[in-house]
Amino acid sequence: AVALAESGGGSVQGGGSLKLSCRVRGFPWSNFDCVAWFRQIPGKEREGVAFSYSGDSSQYYTDSARGRFTISVDNREDTVVLQMSNLKPEDTGKYFCAVTRTSAQSVCYDYFHKGDFDYWGQGTQVTVSS
Repeated sequence: AVALAESGGGSVQGGGSLKLSCRVRGFPWSNFDCVAWFRQIPGKEREGVAFSYSGDSSQYYTDSARGRFTISVDNREDTVVLQMSNLKPEDTGKYFCAVTRTSAQSVCYDYFHKGDFDYWGQGTQVTVSS
């Protein structure tokens, strides 16, 4: 079975940085061309943060993440990383990684905005204090 395990969450002061990692096990990494990070902020619906599409090595960021977060993939370790900097209290929430197979970047984009991914991790908590 496919298993995703996030790590790297924690507490940090505003303006600080955190690096989240997600290790994918149980299925050939190469099968997943669309990998993403989502978050669940208290009182809000789950929202996408960023995705990476391997077909053209592109990345996409939502407005809240663009310029502060970076998504990257380590193919040797079957890991997707979210480097977060200049964190704000409104970034507080539980962060989830997710992977799926698609046929094109446009499909990855569509799945990302629908939250329609096949496999999800359990999440890691990020708390940013002011």
